[in-house]
Amino acid sequence: MLFKPWNYQAYAINHIIDHEASGLFLDMGMGKTVSTLTAVDNLLWLGDVHKVLVIAPLRVAEDTWSTEVEKWDHLKHLKISKVLGNPKTRLNAMNIPADIYITNRENVEWLVKEYFDKWPFDMVVIDELSSFKSSKAIRFRALRKVRPYFKRIVGLTGTPAPNSLIDLWPQLYLLDGGKRLGKTISSYREQYFTPGDRNQYVIYKWNLKAGSQEAIKNKIGDICISMLAKDYLDVPERIDNIISINLPINIVNKYKQLEKDLVLELGEDDITAANAAVLTNKLLQMSNGAIYSETKQVVEIHEEKLKALLEIIEAANGKPLLIFYSFRHDFDRIVSFLKAKKLTAVGLGGTEDIKKWNNGEIPILIVHPASAGHGLNLQYGGNIIVWFGLTWSLELYQQANARLHRQGQKESVIIHHLVCRGTADEDVIKALSNKEINQSALLEAIKARIKGGKYGLQKSN
Repeated sequence: MLFKPWNYQAYAINHIIDHEASGLFLDMGMGKTVSTLTAVDNLLWLGDVHKVLVIAPLRVAEDTWSTEVEKWDHLKHLKISKVLGNPKTRLNAMNIPADIYITNRENVEWLVKEYFDKWPFDMVVIDELSSFKSSKAIRFRALRKVRPYFKRIVGLTGTPAPNSLIDLWPQLYLLDGGKRLGKTISSYREQYFTPGDRNQYVIYKWNLKAGSQEAIKNKIGDICISMLAKDYLDVPERIDNIISINLPINIVNKYKQLEKDLVLELGEDDITAANAAVLTNKLLQMSNGAIYSETKQVVEIHEEKLKALLEIIEAANGKPLLIFYSFRHDFDRIVSFLKAKKLTAVGLGGTEDIKKWNNGEIPILIVHPASAGHGLNLQYGGNIIVWFGLTWSLELYQQANARLHRQGQKESVIIHHLVCRGTADEDVIKALSNKEINQSALLEAIKARIKGGKYGLQKSN
């Protein structure tokens, strides 16, 4: 296929070529991959770089980059080697002569350990730079060690700060080595933020100082460009539909009892991020209809969401559905329930499943948002999404929806959210709509139950 870049893509390509470190904060569906590959091809031809490493989410590393090379006429000469699989397979892939080596982010630590003294790549591309937003993560610390060896680096993401601008520091550090936002995250926080919500010495939220947002934008504006799809693309209409589900009174009582027992067990001063996440996950499991016992057995509670899902399928009248689930038992229960109704639902496996879906050969595709959050083009196979189980992650939520709601989609995209009334589902959907997805939102949702005196609790001493 002949590549005729849009003006914004040509701008992005030139930006990469003109800057040794560049951040492309482009919205989903704007062609970040082909733009980057085109810039890389130019740099290879000019002799400016010789070996390029692409770090991406696993499924994207397996499929997306090589598919883009095969798709476009001007890129087909590029030689790709996928550094994936077990250590022996990865070593073999590293020994294959190629222009671009592609690995998944879980292999970064191994790659740095194996090649620290002989780092072979003079250019690194990080697909979904926001997956390096934690300065404590092993992948960040590993890549930081070899950052001085990069002649060029490109960071790609549509959501650079999914939680708050705190997330920017590790990403910018990998781009510029700390030149713009400081050498440490502590100095970055001190300069631009003030402490917010905390539990004794643990700070859960950092509030921007007056003028900090503009100051940060000005600091990074020379190497980072941001573009929104709505400003450049003819994106189809998106229709969000919340399907409220009334649980039977006996299930409501069970839910309230579980909620009460968990909150009573913790107490307000013990509601840490970790404990709140465990509590909320338990409640979300119950909202979905099943829960893991202490012995990891699946205890089924109700089928209300499954019944609502069946109604959506019937109303779709044969049109394909993309279903996002939260827990493994969600997947198993959906498949089993639909099978009993003579309906076939499959999980997303490899590249072949993506092709089948886009060819209209899969009527119901069930996917975990973490598996389909980045780089997958599914817009040709359907236009209906169902969120069976909701995610607290705004980044995963946005990226998952963008698998269908992107350029190339021919129909309005309908996104159904199954929300059980009076449950944690409502907390999550409210947070998603307010775009306040962070630990603070989760904590406040849990603490509100205590502060409101729902269980007659007194503050712990």
